[in-house]
Amino acid sequence: MATIPSVKVAEVREFSRIERIGTHSHIRGLGLDDALEPREVSQGMVGQLSARRAAGVVLEMIREGKIAGRAVLIAGQPGTGKTAIAMGMAQALGDNTPFTSMAGSEIYSLEMSKTEALTQAFRKSIGVRIKEETEIIEGEVVEVQIDRPATGTGAKVGKLTLKTTDMETVYDLGNKMIESLIKEKAQAGDVITIDKATGKISKLGRSFTRARDYDATGPQTRFVQCPEGELQKRKEVTHTVTLHEIDVINSRTQGFLALFSGDTGEIKSEVRDQINSKVGEWREEGKAEIVPGVLFIDEVHMLDMECFSFLNRALEDDMAPVLIMATNRGITKIRGTKYRSPHGIPIDLLDRMVIIATQPYEEKEMKQILKIRCEEEDAEMTEDALLVLTRLSLETSLRYAIQLITVANLIARKRKVMEIAVEDIKKAYTLFLDETRSTQYLKDIQDEFMFNEEDEPKSDIAMETS
Repeated sequence: MATIPSVKVAEVREFSRIERIGTHSHIRGLGLDDALEPREVSQGMVGQLSARRAAGVVLEMIREGKIAGRAVLIAGQPGTGKTAIAMGMAQALGDNTPFTSMAGSEIYSLEMSKTEALTQAFRKSIGVRIKEETEIIEGEVVEVQIDRPATGTGAKVGKLTLKTTDMETVYDLGNKMIESLIKEKAQAGDVITIDKATGKISKLGRSFTRARDYDATGPQTRFVQCPEGELQKRKEVTHTVTLHEIDVINSRTQGFLALFSGDTGEIKSEVRDQINSKVGEWREEGKAEIVPGVLFIDEVHMLDMECFSFLNRALEDDMAPVLIMATNRGITKIRGTKYRSPHGIPIDLLDRMVIIATQPYEEKEMKQILKIRCEEEDAEMTEDALLVLTRLSLETSLRYAIQLITVANLIARKRKVMEIAVEDIKKAYTLFLDETRSTQYLKDIQDEFMFNEEDEPKSDIAMETS
């Protein structure tokens, strides 16, 4: 019965994950098949078949890890799924490949130089997979005995009996090991490993010999074979860290604790050079391998000429990640200059990029996206209401229509009904203005607003929307 609380904790965590709904929380991957062909609707992705196919090719390039310093630009109108494609790539790569995401404007608000901020972002996107051999004790728990002092104070003592298919041994436990066993909720029938160097206990699962104990197992219980051979073994363990984490540990007096404080500050180039040479030695000795990851810069047109010059040079480095950028700008000025360029990016950097274009969504694709978002936000909607919301997304924008889902759901609950109806969508539409109606409202009553310059024939907003 001791495993039941752990199942409850897992369920609570699952619910808390579902409640935190983000803009792209419905994205599970790129929605490609084994031949890198995009499915019409898959893993939260809808439409954009050509862009997703191109992103799939880039994804394979990243997985192979042999090509560094490639730059990809995702360009398209606002609300065409550029960030969604990048998030889909992050989900498809998994936890083993570093993926760093940042906005172009972030570098101006950090307490460090722009080039240092970009360098740290680059190094966060490069993983080092370090291999090392460690001694472990692996076996099935036969019995756990913990003796507590009768007075209630003092150190606990205990014994742990472990077995494999060939042998059985009793270990004396200290206070630290007893705490670890209690924390892991280890009991008879569990297969565990103990790292001799650190004392860390990991539970691998339940032994198949206990598979008949239905009452003591939950639906998420994993069954494993009882280990064979000796209890003490040498095992190769792999750790994946980023170059930035190694930089911080070696540049701060408090070591790895600086990672938790978040105050990394600027790191000297000498420290990075030493780390690069050390990692190079590990690679030659076979102790480590480089895992080139992905650096995603959204709103890349917000960078200035200094940043673009730095990116040009940084992409030539052997240990550069794959750089993915996104922008919704056309031909516009490069920030900080009077020169105009496609996407606000210098021509020499554009030459280094492969460009993925996104297209506006069609009506049926918008309807499918809104349907997926309703499922993600746990909102039930009638077919008529979904049709009205789809029409609204065509007349206003997809982003505005998505925002109305939660509002309409709250209005429906106020009426004590479980399904969003057309009247709830209409109510939400009247309560919250979209960009076009808001602009028209400003034009109609602009004289009543403060600091309005009556002499100007047209405001900037009017010029943009006309």
